[in-house]
Amino acid sequence: MLGALGLSTDEESVYRRLVGRTAASSAHLADTTRLPEATVRAALSQLMADGLVKRTTDGEFSAAPPAVALGALISERRDGLHTAELALVTLAEEHRVATAGRSISELIEVVTGVDGIRHRFAQVQHAARTQVRNFVTAPFVAVPPGTTNTLETVMMDRGVEYRVVLERAALAEPGMIAETVASLRKGVQVRVVESLPIKLVLADAELGLVPLTVESGGEPGAVLLHRSGLLSAMDALFEIVWRHAHPLDVSALAGLTDDDATAVDAGAPTELDRKILALLLAGLTDQVVANQLDISLRTLQRRLRHLMDLAGVRTRMELGWYAAQHDWR
Repeated sequence: MLGALGLSTDEESVYRRLVGRTAASSAHLADTTRLPEATVRAALSQLMADGLVKRTTDGEFSAAPPAVALGALISERRDGLHTAELALVTLAEEHRVATAGRSISELIEVVTGVDGIRHRFAQVQHAARTQVRNFVTAPFVAVPPGTTNTLETVMMDRGVEYRVVLERAALAEPGMIAETVASLRKGVQVRVVESLPIKLVLADAELGLVPLTVESGGEPGAVLLHRSGLLSAMDALFEIVWRHAHPLDVSALAGLTDDDATAVDAGAPTELDRKILALLLAGLTDQVVANQLDISLRTLQRRLRHLMDLAGVRTRMELGWYAAQHDWR
């Protein structure tokens, strides 16, 4: 826990033992921590240098008050991080000026192999300071559904916004519904469109990763874009698509494994009906929706017929409009 302040595991163990007692010898600390005495002595030496431990008049060791000693270390770390942030701003500006005159080969980097793409995918996210934007299309090669993207949670905890546009066909892939629900619950904004021209990951307006088309049996590849006119075009493309995409709501997708197929006809849509409407409005076909909800195609179509009768409409387009007006989703 104190590693963030620069303490090693051994140093933290020795310090914790001292905090709970008035004083102790290095031999006693070695016995209670089960560390070699030489290791304990080295840890004590560093802890004294950091002001966390002091030697008593009888040659033993005692811990300095944590509120004072650790508070000082935290302040030093905070000041150091602030200095590093200022340096980052300066270095980023120097980098921007330097890249203004770079050649195309320096602004575009080709990445090959699944591991290489996954590594760059993580790096692009890690570089973001305000937002990560993503186009998701099928098929999945380097980062399939279910692949843990731990950085998404880490970066969102740091205040980075995530916006994702899904191609409708991607929602039909195994595991995508569950993954989309998990992302929505974390606060990721997700929208759906009929089709997307490319896969894409953007970190602010600084970096972009564009996977390349892969032939069957070929090695996957991607292009890493640095700040350039091409990256600006990708930025604009995302925003245009985002504005016209259909928003997804976690309440409509959550619990898709619930068995609502036996719900009785009533004067209002059931939970199953709402899920059917949400997926159909997202553009999935009847068969895909039935598969996702684990119901028969006949049951789905019967529920739709009931909803159309309930709304007093004749077409699915009219049903979609009615559902939106009457908060059926």
